[in-house]
Amino acid sequence: MQIAKQGAEARDWSWVEASVWTDRMLSALDNGVKGGVWYSVMDKVYAPATLAAAWAKVQANGGAAGVDRQSIERFAAHAEDYLAELSRALRAGDYRPAAIRRVEIPKGDGGMRPLGIPTVKDRIAQTAVKFVLEPILEARFHPASFGFRPGRGAKDALRVVDRLVKSGCCFVVDADLKSYFDTIPHDRLIERLRARVSDGRVLDLIQAWLNQEIVAECERWTPAGGTPQGAVISPLLANLYLHPLDELMAARDLTMVRYADDFVVLCDSMEKAQEGLALIRAFANENGLTLHPTKTHIGDCRINGQGFEFLGYRFEAGHRFVRKQSILRLRDRIRAKTKRTSGQSLARTIAALNPTLKGWFGYFKHATSGLKDVDAFVRRRLRAMLRKQEKRPGCGAAPDDRIRWPNAFFASAGLFTMETAWRQARQSR
Repeated sequence: MQIAKQGAEARDWSWVEASVWTDRMLSALDNGVKGGVWYSVMDKVYAPATLAAAWAKVQANGGAAGVDRQSIERFAAHAEDYLAELSRALRAGDYRPAAIRRVEIPKGDGGMRPLGIPTVKDRIAQTAVKFVLEPILEARFHPASFGFRPGRGAKDALRVVDRLVKSGCCFVVDADLKSYFDTIPHDRLIERLRARVSDGRVLDLIQAWLNQEIVAECERWTPAGGTPQGAVISPLLANLYLHPLDELMAARDLTMVRYADDFVVLCDSMEKAQEGLALIRAFANENGLTLHPTKTHIGDCRINGQGFEFLGYRFEAGHRFVRKQSILRLRDRIRAKTKRTSGQSLARTIAALNPTLKGWFGYFKHATSGLKDVDAFVRRRLRAMLRKQEKRPGCGAAPDDRIRWPNAFFASAGLFTMETAWRQARQSR
């Protein structure tokens, strides 16, 4: 079962940056350009209108300051001058990116994920280049890819996976590329980009960003490979590098669903799954990538213990569970909002909790279990807070706590509950 290929006539280009893409250029996207390669697009990057639109996007996204410690607010105070200076530097070829400030953020498996933070100026320049390059690359990207693409997202990928499993594609290749973003070979990545865009100045910009120095506390180094996680341009480049894998699997009539570097191949037989894994291994070896030895496997997801995890869910034995790490991350967020020593009223605490709970439910409402456990955990945390306010010790799990503050008490206080929302959603369906 293949994911249908979109025809050119079905493409929606409403998301492209209007200051860059004219009707004539959009027509060329649909109909193709001579040799399939775009030339001389740098003038679109340094155009004042493009940089102004890029700055608006960066400003809306917010984010921390880079190594120069210049915040969004400080840039905004002199934005007109800074943008004019950036335009001149890009046009004259004098632009040089600053180093990237690296921080580490927790991962769901208990490890740490490196995150690169470019300066505000570099984020604007990268956004301008993304405005130019993304439609060119999107015109060729495969529909099996869902991550960091306009009009596509995790829920779309999950719907496809769910449909495939229900149709009998239960033999799954669950593959994991080890440190993918940090290991993409620069030379091969640039060659893939050169096959679509032949403007040397744009390619030089991409190369400069790939070679940006990284600063972490007292350390400073230049990466030999990879594209920095956190950089505006990185997701687009990461999708470009794995695009040949999308095409390879489709050419072999194997259905892959990919979200950035997270992907599964769903087959109707073990033989096809084994073929798929062999192709993925060969692709990884030939392209300088490494499959994680313990996180890559084949299984029949109808059998307990052979399920697979994808985008926060676990598919196994006919059920779709919330992935354990997803629940653990939510519990951490709940703990941060329900500290017994916070001194917050119950009403204010519930008001802070509800957006988090509603957002989480909006994504995981199709799970077949785990939601009741979240409700119980939230109420236990709130009961512990109420005990503390009465200067009584305890974690809120005692029988008398549930009698004094029953579930109905929290419902009347406006607490959002997963089970109630799930039942309402089910009835409406």
